[in-house]
Amino acid sequence: MTIRLHGRTAVIALSAMLLAVTPVATAQALPGTAPSRAAPAAATTELPRPTGAYAVGTEVLHLTDHGRTDPWVPEAGDRELMVSLYHPARPGRPGATAPYMSAREAEAVLAGRGLPDDAPALVSSLGTHARTGARPARGRFPLVLLSPGFGNPRATMTSLAEELASRGYVVASVDHAYESAGTELPDGRVLTCAACDRIDAAPSDEARQELTRLVSTGRAADLSFVLDRLTGHRPAWKNAGMIDPERVAVAGHSIGGSAAASAMLADPRFDAGVNMDGTFQERVPASGLGARPFLMLGTTSFHTPGGEDESWDEGWQHLDGWKRWLGVEGSGHSSFTDIPVLEDRMGVTLDPTVTLSTGRQVRITRDYVAAFLDQHLRGRHQRLLDGPTPGNPEVVFQHP
Repeated sequence: MTIRLHGRTAVIALSAMLLAVTPVATAQALPGTAPSRAAPAAATTELPRPTGAYAVGTEVLHLTDHGRTDPWVPEAGDRELMVSLYHPARPGRPGATAPYMSAREAEAVLAGRGLPDDAPALVSSLGTHARTGARPARGRFPLVLLSPGFGNPRATMTSLAEELASRGYVVASVDHAYESAGTELPDGRVLTCAACDRIDAAPSDEARQELTRLVSTGRAADLSFVLDRLTGHRPAWKNAGMIDPERVAVAGHSIGGSAAASAMLADPRFDAGVNMDGTFQERVPASGLGARPFLMLGTTSFHTPGGEDESWDEGWQHLDGWKRWLGVEGSGHSSFTDIPVLEDRMGVTLDPTVTLSTGRQVRITRDYVAAFLDQHLRGRHQRLLDGPTPGNPEVVFQHP
């Protein structure tokens, strides 16, 4: 797939894994060759453990927006969203840990990717740390909404979601209907990526770019709807009382990062935002984001000042609140998701350009996103965000 971004042409190669459509939002080429078998799959059995003080509980919601017809499959009727909630929980009475994703989702996501035959079973059985039926912790907590990359299921944000919940945040991770390679609904339907097919079939670069913009703005509407259902009258979640609606952030990976900015443009209830390695598909206007804080966290291979993605330079100039542009040396587009852990689980290498260990990729993402949220939703100054630190030599503070 070829997409023209700000006058430049970028080629999107099919990643050999989870997403056949590796980042539409970033338009960065990844290897299109079959993955190589790297290490015994049994070496990784679970996601990295959360490091916060709280146990983590989880619950899944199926939400329907009766005010919107699905933009990708209109004949399906109203827009449907699957949302995984993660929350601080009280210790004790441990329930079962939640599955990473369903077997049917894993089969849909990994089908035809040239992966080992046991890959779907390995992915769906990956251990998590969030428990179903866990009792919510006492108190009220900030809310963070997460939007995954284009084609990616919400499961690929699980490690970050669990980490933030363990640190005292309620997290809502959203699957945007027909924008993931596999989303299973409670009635057994498995939705695939109709939006991917639409973009692949677009007759011109301009048409593709307009469709990707619509993905970003459509996700913004999804995120506002989820916020309505969690904090509005008669909320959809029985434990919604633990959410502090005055402290809300939105974060996303790839086109989900673009959607975070789009959500802030459309909805003043979002107090802060994070874009992890995604091209801004909707331009940040010269008027900015209402002086609200925004973090740009990405690769140094693609997101450097004056580099290939001009939308970051433009967005940076227009952001009018607290802001940081952080580059992570040795990272790849998927470093900010669970995909490095899944590579280890399956014993494959998907992006040979990545030089950071899986542990460092996970740790950097968790620490810098959590520091940003702690500073701007909790008012706790974070020295980690002031400048380079000896313990994180890979993180570059960009100064366009």
